[in-house]
Amino acid sequence: QVQLVESGGGLVQSGGSLRLSCAASGGIARINAMGWYRQAPGKQRELVATITRGGSTDYADSVKGRFTISRDNAKNMVYLQMNSLKPEDTAVYYCNAKIIRSLATFAEYTYWGQGTQVTVSS
Repeated sequence: QVQLVESGGGLVQSGGSLRLSCAASGGIARINAMGWYRQAPGKQRELVATITRGGSTDYADSVKGRFTISRDNAKNMVYLQMNSLKPEDTAVYYCNAKIIRSLATFAEYTYWGQGTQVTVSS
């Protein structure tokens, strides 16, 4: 019932920029923390950035100063602005959200999007 859909990926030259978007929909009572992860072929999925419901952010050291995560609680969306992209940023980027589906139970579940490909050329 809950679905996360990413968009905005693509091919960009080194030094360029992309803006990723993730829309959450379905049976949602409240979205707590949201984040972006990425996974390159042959590598484990790694944390890129997170943002709490209140707007507190955290970033992987490799993207600090280049990426900015933000969210719009009214629209159930989270964004990742990526600047000064490098070839090593090439990966499938996944949206993540911790969601409470019912305020009656207040049980938190983690959901993932299908991913969007980001390719940075030299």
